[in-house]
Amino acid sequence: MKLLIVILSIFMAALTASAQPSQYKDGQLFVDGKPFTMLAGELHNSTTGSVRNQRDVWARMKAKNLNSVIAAISWELVEPEEGKWDFSILDAMIDGAREEGLRLAVLWFGSWKNGVSTYVPAWVKKDGKRFPMAKFSDGATAPYLSALGTASMKADARAFAAMMAHIRDYDKAGTVILVQVENEMGSLDMMASYMGGENRSKRDYSSLAEKAFKGKVPQALIQYLQANRKALHPAVAAAWERGGNRTSGTWEEVFGTGTLALGESWQDTYPALTEELFNAWNYATYVEYIGAAGKKEYNLPLFVNAWIKQQSGQEPGKYPSGGAQAHLFDIWRAAAPSIDIYATDIYATGIYDWVCSTFSSYGNPLFIPETTSSPDGAARAFYTFGRYMPLCYSPFGIDGGGAMLSADPSDHSYDITYKVLSRYMEDIRTGKRAGLLLDPANGRTSDSVVMGKYRLSLMPSRFDQFEATAGVRANVSDNQSSTATGVLVLQYAEDEFLVMGGIGGGTLSIGPAENGGKKTVALLSVDEIREDTDGTLYEHRLNGDETAIGAAVFSKGSVKVFRIKLYEY
Repeated sequence: MKLLIVILSIFMAALTASAQPSQYKDGQLFVDGKPFTMLAGELHNSTTGSVRNQRDVWARMKAKNLNSVIAAISWELVEPEEGKWDFSILDAMIDGAREEGLRLAVLWFGSWKNGVSTYVPAWVKKDGKRFPMAKFSDGATAPYLSALGTASMKADARAFAAMMAHIRDYDKAGTVILVQVENEMGSLDMMASYMGGENRSKRDYSSLAEKAFKGKVPQALIQYLQANRKALHPAVAAAWERGGNRTSGTWEEVFGTGTLALGESWQDTYPALTEELFNAWNYATYVEYIGAAGKKEYNLPLFVNAWIKQQSGQEPGKYPSGGAQAHLFDIWRAAAPSIDIYATDIYATGIYDWVCSTFSSYGNPLFIPETTSSPDGAARAFYTFGRYMPLCYSPFGIDGGGAMLSADPSDHSYDITYKVLSRYMEDIRTGKRAGLLLDPANGRTSDSVVMGKYRLSLMPSRFDQFEATAGVRANVSDNQSSTATGVLVLQYAEDEFLVMGGIGGGTLSIGPAENGGKKTVALLSVDEIREDTDGTLYEHRLNGDETAIGAAVFSKGSVKVFRIKLYEY
């Protein structure tokens, strides 16, 4: 009898034991103790606005071959009355994801979402005295909380900590792997951003902010600048230098005034940088208070995301001023050590490489929680994993649950893209890889990369006209608006490559790395890796007409995988 009791006790302990929490270390996300790459999709903002609306979402996401889902929970629903918690929606999210074998990244829509404060509880919205709002430069009240509001910061932190404690206690299986604190925060003038006109939101101009801006720069920031002098972002270093590298003074005394130009391009020009540095410090300080309170309850990785600076919105305030832009990482690191990852939302595909390269520098891994849900976005996934190896790639509105930026339910581009990427993810993560991209809509009509002694070149396909005549059908999408083609290359040996990708259509050719080489590069064999009706994979040998114009031909609307072996003569 005693032995039976012991066995039952061990069994019950195993059932109730908590899974190892996910971790972020050395630029890598670990889940269950192993590296984990998120092939994710972000649900539309209001998809998780009720328990009932979620009922069929999780199975649909599993069917799209995601391994993780990014979904929002809002402060207004968690704490509808001050001090009274309701985690029923969060529980439904965790249960739904776990039942389908999916991991979950929770978005905390607290004080700010897209710069504004629409997700705060009614009792916060109605008490402007206790929870002060930011001000525009003309004195008008902005539609978002001031980052210098102590009461709102403490109330948000209390709710966030309660949520993290609930996840710790409820989610024993470890379904939730990381949490985003707020969303695209920063001072924003929507009218200036979308309609043009005067920008009234380079920073917060409330009485609290005016006093702080005219006060001393916090010594914690000065000490960070001193300790990291040689590693600072060029914009931060130049701003501090134009102020004489002072160790005390007001924000304008320490960082100067006006536009700072480090080059001729808009990417290297920083209008109102001092105002932006000031805002960044305040937002990061606020977020640190929240993040630290949450991690005290449950030490999951935390991230923040940024609405990026772009050509149509080059001035802070036309994009959220003070958010975690790449040129503000130093300020955020000084003020918010609890934040592990700075993520970027990328919809401006004309500056895709600039954004990816800047957000994967200065010790930050590339993490994309929001990008386009179109076939072009799926094509870029191949390129992005080949060139940048992000921790997360995620189209927004993957469930088609809203009017803005949502996926077309009839489009299956991401379904097949994620299926292929997941099949080879371990090799992609650890192997020698490269990415190529055609993006004619943004002027990118060819691409090439050197791998060892070979140059791989991607060009628009000359095969499309033949396919149209022959009636070859696309196997991904009936949506023929896709123009981008992404290709990921894995080099398994000096003369052997695995090539995957497609969607927009293109031809990959392989030649010598140096022009005028003494030997001719030729195809030893080309095998297309296909999937049978029962799901098994097989290699199908291609030759003759199928390889006459290139080593790999990606027909429009398709995703293909090729194993290519080369020789020289």
